[in-house]
Amino acid sequence: MLTATQYIAPLMANFDPSVSRNSTVRYFDNGTALVVQWDHVHLQDNYNLGSFTFQATLLNDGRIIFGYKEIPISVTQISSTNHPVKVGLSDAFVVVHRIQQIPNVRRRTIYEYHRVELQMSKVTNLSAVEMIPLPTCLQFNSCTPCITAQIGFNCSWCNKLQRCSSGFDRHRQDWVDNGCPEESKDKICEKSIGTTQMPPPTTTTIQQTTTRFKVLTTTKGVMTSHLPTSLPTEDDTKIALHLKDNAASTDDSAAEKKGGTLHAGLIVGIFILVLIVAAAVLVTVYMYHHPTSAASLFFIERRPSRWPAMKFRRGSGHPAYAEVEPVGEKEGFIVSEQC
Repeated sequence: MLTATQYIAPLMANFDPSVSRNSTVRYFDNGTALVVQWDHVHLQDNYNLGSFTFQATLLNDGRIIFGYKEIPISVTQISSTNHPVKVGLSDAFVVVHRIQQIPNVRRRTIYEYHRVELQMSKVTNLSAVEMIPLPTCLQFNSCTPCITAQIGFNCSWCNKLQRCSSGFDRHRQDWVDNGCPEESKDKICEKSIGTTQMPPPTTTTIQQTTTRFKVLTTTKGVMTSHLPTSLPTEDDTKIALHLKDNAASTDDSAAEKKGGTLHAGLIVGIFILVLIVAAAVLVTVYMYHHPTSAASLFFIERRPSRWPAMKFRRGSGHPAYAEVEPVGEKEGFIVSEQC
């Protein structure tokens, strides 16, 4: 599942360092940056294409840099038959749902809340990509700055967790279990003792994505900025996932509450139907044992045999209508013969 929803991929493909003695994967951490370098690695299913050398750098201020030294062919020509080919970032969180109809059964659902796909055609020799993070709700540590933030996310404050969030991050399970979606609807800060609130920031940046891109090409010395335009493709891993973005996702607690309301309504309807049937049975038994009661006489006077009826008499050569009984007393017979 990591290859489908959770990855930091300067270049994801079917690489195998074991096919060549010169292939290595090295890393170095100096406390402020972690560098991972794939050096002279080859594709397992196409060794003759040549070796690839590239690296990824994670800095403690949130920036991510992809550097490419040796890319022998265009990334778009790499086969994805045996392994997905991706360049970019993706993150997801897992939420455990309780199924009300089946006790002691839980469903694990993976939500991919953000993905950044870089243009593969931009990945060439001696090129680099720098991704700079934009403000998110998680950076606020008090209520007022959280609910007044204008950063392109619907930030909410959960007083129980003392956390600011949009509800779509790796802490989603805690956010739902502690009732934060319901608490955050009020958008009101509760006064708490010993908690100081930070003033709202004077300048904010309104963005709809969490990452900004800069493509640096050292051979030309030109810096361009672009957004990913490639469309998501189906992974070769064929993993069935429940994917949701932050614009189309619905609140889990609201869905569970709606399901509970429908379940309660069904129970009430069945209970009312049972009461009606039981009442009808009791009334029938009472009238059977008390034929002279008012209810019994009421139904006897209106029994089907007392309803007006027309019966067509057959068997003779002269068809006729016989015995028409009006409502009330029987006055006689009416016989109509052919002329």
